[in-house]
Amino acid sequence: MPADRLWIKNPLALFTATEDQAPGGLVIEDGIIVELLDKGQHPARPVDSTFDARAHVVLPGLINTHHHFYQTLTRAWAPVVNQPLFPWLKTLYPVWARLTPEKLALASKVALAELLLSGCTTAADHHYLFPEGLEEAIDVQVQTVRELGMRAMLSRGSMSLGEADGGLPPQQTVQQAEVILDDSERLIARYHERCAGAQIQIALAPCSPFSVTPHIMRASAALAEQHDVRLHTHLAETLDEEAFCLERFGLRTVDYLDSVGWLGPRTWLAHGIHFNEEEIARLGAAGTGICHCPSSNMRLASGICPTLELEAAGAAIGLGVDGSASNDASNMILEARQALYLQRLRYGAERITPALALGWATRGSARLLGRDDIGQLAVGKQADLALFTLDALRFSGSHDPLSALLLCGADRADRVMIGGRWRVVDGEIEGLDVRGLIADHRQAAAQLIAG
Repeated sequence: MPADRLWIKNPLALFTATEDQAPGGLVIEDGIIVELLDKGQHPARPVDSTFDARAHVVLPGLINTHHHFYQTLTRAWAPVVNQPLFPWLKTLYPVWARLTPEKLALASKVALAELLLSGCTTAADHHYLFPEGLEEAIDVQVQTVRELGMRAMLSRGSMSLGEADGGLPPQQTVQQAEVILDDSERLIARYHERCAGAQIQIALAPCSPFSVTPHIMRASAALAEQHDVRLHTHLAETLDEEAFCLERFGLRTVDYLDSVGWLGPRTWLAHGIHFNEEEIARLGAAGTGICHCPSSNMRLASGICPTLELEAAGAAIGLGVDGSASNDASNMILEARQALYLQRLRYGAERITPALALGWATRGSARLLGRDDIGQLAVGKQADLALFTLDALRFSGSHDPLSALLLCGADRADRVMIGGRWRVVDGEIEGLDVRGLIADHRQAAAQLIAG
């Protein structure tokens, strides 16, 4: 259990929700931030313990809003290293169809551990593969999230449009609509938490226009409204996807989204690259959010998300590492750095600042998940913190601590706290045998590829 009252004292720098940097630090009580302190200010009441943060840059826990945990088993696989999205998927689908519960548990634990070490405290996963024997995939993920002590938005994904009916995935990876919807209701009833500080939440996430039917899109939207949960899907990632929508539905991607009842504030989209001006305006007016996945978009040569236009129109922007077979890492602080640099190519250095990129990785990502209790260092918010030191060689000579995190390439947090409880201490996850996990995961990855 977290200490009753803890003072994170005199940080080197602290990234708050406002311009006030709270140089005196912050006070945590029962897992909640209760005070932000000015220079020389002391807590209003005595504390039970103090952590001297003079060597630490303190951020809100980073929030990853799009991932595919299972893909850690197929990182840097030679046959797909140089392929764009559609052939990349077609090559990998038969491999992923061999997933088992045991392999998924290992893959998820590796993804979550890697995220946690990078300063990430909340992760959204989009799991859409349910081959025979893996019908309870989300249940497996719930157990792993709880074991790591993180927060997660676990998206019950789906694929219902197989090759035989004009879709992209092979038949052994698709499910019938009734199975998808029944399991979605089961997962919401069993796991979805609605309180502040929720650890597990469920979203509904048909995979993409080229892998699900309009029926499952509409039915998922109706179910999400009925149970007040969020909706997630891939959209406008590539020009191939746009061509697919035009050929199959006679609609561009945003028109298709609207036609199936998804254009609204309940929805957040992965990638969101290929939108025109009118579509950007509609997305913003609807309050639909976009998860920018810079590393994956560069790896697959998909394009660059128009973040500033989307924000100006009213859309929330967050960040995601995407699957660990198209990144091929699960590192949120490096993803913020990648977002900074990729977006500067589009908009210039003056408009894309380190603070903007860190805001996408924290406040923006929280908005995508419909949460106002995380993503900020502010009174009343959950005590989810990522603390980084700048004592490595690559930081020597740096002057602005917050900028140095991204510009000098921070890649690992020294400490991470979730709900007032330390989960990473001195760069190590409490209670996790990382060497043993790596050994088991490597064996599982080799078995999956071998078939």
